[in-house]
Amino acid sequence: MYIFSFEKLEVWQNARMLILDIYKLTSKFPSNELFGITSQIKRSASSIATNIAEGTSRNTSKDKAHFLTISYSSAMETLNHLIISKDLNYVSELEYTTSREKIEKICNQINNLKKYYLSQE
Repeated sequence: MYIFSFEKLEVWQNARMLILDIYKLTSKFPSNELFGITSQIKRSASSIATNIAEGTSRNTSKDKAHFLTISYSSAMETLNHLIISKDLNYVSELEYTTSREKIEKICNQINNLKKYYLSQE
């Protein structure tokens, strides 16, 4: 089976694991939040990995960097939803801290990859 370039990226692999973590966390959220914060945090977390994958298929370094910017923005959106989830006591302090650290690492990796692409111009 062919492995696409995005699948080889550690940042994409970490973003993929974050999605799984977010799905596990939100499975404990109140059912009345199904179409609220539960849906929003799942979509924003998925968008991190999705934009990394989509960006790798672009032809120019500038386009690749653009999709990484979108991915970074999705990470910030996910962090925002996570903070609100903590404020609402939907996640514990430990769950919040662990997830936040993962998001911070992914953001650093996104920035490093973006710098690499921009240096290729």
